[in-house]
Amino acid sequence: MKKIIFSILTIATLGLAACGSDHQHDQGNAAPGEAKAHGSSKEYTSAYICPMHCEGSGSDQAGTCPACGMDYVAQAEHVKDGHNH
Repeated sequence: MKKIIFSILTIATLGLAACGSDHQHDQGNAAPGEAKAHGSSKEYTSAYICPMHCEGSGSDQAGTCPACGMDYVAQAEHVKDGHNH
C-alpha cells in the first residue's frame, strides 16, 4: 500500500513540475493585433520558428526545423490570438 501511495505522489509531483515553465506566455501586454514573442531564446524570437520550439531552431527566413523537420511558421502567425501552450 505504501508503494502505491508513494508512486501516486511521485507521479503527481513530476506532473506539477512539468507544468512549471520559464517561458513567457503572457499576451496581455501586446497591443491588439500586435504579436508578442512568448519566450526569450532564438526558438521563440526568430522571424520564423518551429511550432515545437526545438532547441537550436528559428531563422530569419522560412525553412524547416533542423531538429524535427517541421516547417517553420511566421512568428506573428504563431503568437497571434493569444497563443498559449
